[in-house]
This record gives sequence, structure tokens and C-alpha cells, in this order.
Amino acid sequence: YKNSSSIQSCKNFVPLDKKQTIMTTIPYIIADNKIPYLKGVLEPYARIDYLSPDRIDADAVRDADILLIRTRTKCNSQLLDQSRCRYIATATIGYDHIDAAYCRERGIEWVNCPGCNAASVGQYILASLLAWSKSHRKPLHECTLGVVGVGHVGSIVARYARLLGMRVLLNDPPREEAEGAAGFTPLETVCREADIITFHTPLTRTGKYPTYHLADTRFFDALSRSPLLINTARGEIVETEALKQALKQKQVAAVVLDCWENEPRIDRELLEQAFIATPHIAGYSADGKSTATRMIVEAVSRWIGCNIPTQHIAPPAPAQPHIDLAGIPTPLQKAVWDTYNPFDDDLRLRKSPETFEMQRGLYPLRREFGAYHVAGASATDRIILEKLGFRIE
Repeated sequence: YKNSSSIQSCKNFVPLDKKQTIMTTIPYIIADNKIPYLKGVLEPYARIDYLSPDRIDADAVRDADILLIRTRTKCNSQLLDQSRCRYIATATIGYDHIDAAYCRERGIEWVNCPGCNAASVGQYILASLLAWSKSHRKPLHECTLGVVGVGHVGSIVARYARLLGMRVLLNDPPREEAEGAAGFTPLETVCREADIITFHTPLTRTGKYPTYHLADTRFFDALSRSPLLINTARGEIVETEALKQALKQKQVAAVVLDCWENEPRIDRELLEQAFIATPHIAGYSADGKSTATRMIVEAVSRWIGCNIPTQHIAPPAPAQPHIDLAGIPTPLQKAVWDTYNPFDDDLRLRKSPETFEMQRGLYPLRREFGAYHVAGASATDRIILEKLGFRIE
């Protein structure tokens, strides 16, 4: 490593395991080169190579002590059997790409970034709901929203929906089991009463409450109101063939899909049927990305016993940070769409679905509500906009 003499020494380095001696004070890190705002942060404390996800393979990680990854890197025996890696940090909320049982057996610690992009997904959902409301001429305050999975993201989506006057049904069996039934709704009731259903669960295939193909033929047969269906969680939560059939039979009125089965090889027929279709970027705000990067750097900092500064990990300002709502007939829609319009991403995906991965990797700057100043709003709108996070002038 050319600049090893400039790397700062880290005391109290974590041992590989109880049988091994403490590692050298210079850890070797392999990092996904699509993790933003990371370059230059860890270099004073480690050897680090940045690789594209397709190059993070068994050979590449053989000598790595630490992996910094995203969802495209599957951390399992195939990747790690011959590696000395003992720590993995994924810059994502989801962690179904990490074989937790395997890591536990091998003594490999791992961390994810819960809640890092929750507000970004909330922004995406709100923008999509406003688009659907306008297209279908259905006021959102007259609608019932079913939120399936009420973690960080689902909680924000529910809060945004209530700000718009929507009735909200919360479905989360694990939370209901832990906290009691008050405030939660059975999935059967959601299917019966919701005009809009949005999924925010992790992807699980085993256990008491598996979510793999949660929305299957039986789920669609139970729907009463032909709802709008939104999936920004994981593609495999919704069974593709069952959804296509449900759309044809009008069991589902419309679908907003950001997550797909078999990404990046998405179903072209389903793409054509979707109201809004995007390449798994709902959580791709610059704010969410910078938060995730700070979280994994802080995790690495704790693990190697160094105090690594993170205050400079921050996104740039938006090109147009000021929004004037004076005289605008639909001020909430303008304010939200000025921060993010889902049809821009939808158009790019429909034009070139084969570049699904490239669109993710080259995603343009998107800032969340808090990066924008709003002027000219009425007193009523100011209350809602401020609670959404906008800065009011």
C-alpha cells in the first residue's frame, strides 16, 4: 500500500476472534464504489479499495478485514469462505443480502443502517400518492391507507398520510405481538378496507411471519376495493405473476413499483402495466445516502477503536432550494414535486429498462424536504409543510 506510512494507528484494535491475536493496526477494507461521500474519509485509518459490486467476489475479498457494501453484494459462504473478513457494514436498511446464520457461525459481525433513508422513501411515497390522486381525481383525505410493516419507513409514511387527513391502518404482526393489539390492524382488514396498500416490511422467508410473496393470489383475492398497491420494500414481497393477474382482473386498480422480483432483470409486462415504475431508488435521496455513509463509518470507527470524523459527510445543496407557492392552486403538490417528481425516474426506466443498474449507479442528486425553503404558502399549508420538514419563509 503506497501510503501506508500516512495511516493513523488505531489502539484497542478488535481481535479477529478469541483464538487469534490482534490484527495489524492497519485494517484492509473493500468498499462498494457506489457508496457516496465515502472516498477520503477512511483513508487515514485503513487500506481501502473501492470496487464495483460485480467485482466484489471471493478473490477480491480474500484478504479483506472489513467489507462496506450495499444490497448487490451477497454475503454468504460463496463470497466469504476463503476470506479473513470479520466485519461487514451495509449502507442499507435491508439486510436480506447478508446470510446472518453463516456470519454468526463464522464469527463475522455485521451491521445495517436502520432508518437511514426512511424520510427519502416517505418523500417518494408522498409524491406518488399526490400523482395518483391527481390522475384518478380522488382526494387523498377521502382514502384509507394500509401500511404493511411499521418500522422506520412505515411510521414516516403513516405520519405523512395523517397530515393529509387520510385514515391509516397499521399492520405489523411482529410489533403487535410484542406491543399488544392496540393500534394495529389484521391484514384481512387492510385487504377489506384500504384504498391504498403500501409495503414496508423486510424480506423474510422463514420464521413466524415470513414476507416472501406476502402479496400472492390469496392476498389479491381478499381485496375488496381494488386498491392502489405500492411496493418500495423488496421485490419478492409481491408475487409478480399474481400481481399481473390481479391487474388484469381489476382486483388492483394501479401499482407503484420501485422494487421488483429478479432485479435488475425486471418483468417488462409488469413495467408496462405500472402506474409509476422506478429502478429501486425510493430511498436514494442524497440525505439518506449521506446518513447511511455516516452510520457505516461510525460503525467501523467503533469496531477498529478509532475516532473517525464524519461531520463532512454531507450532500450538496439542491440547484433550486427556494419554492414560491404564491398563487399556486395545488401548493402541496408543487412543493413536494419541486423536491421530487417520480415521473422523471419512471420515464427513464421505461425508455431503457435494460439499464436498470446504471440508472441506480448514476442516480441524480435528490434532496429531501428539509433542504428547501418555502414561501407564499397559506397559514393552513404552512402547518402541513413545516411538519413535513420544509423550511418556511
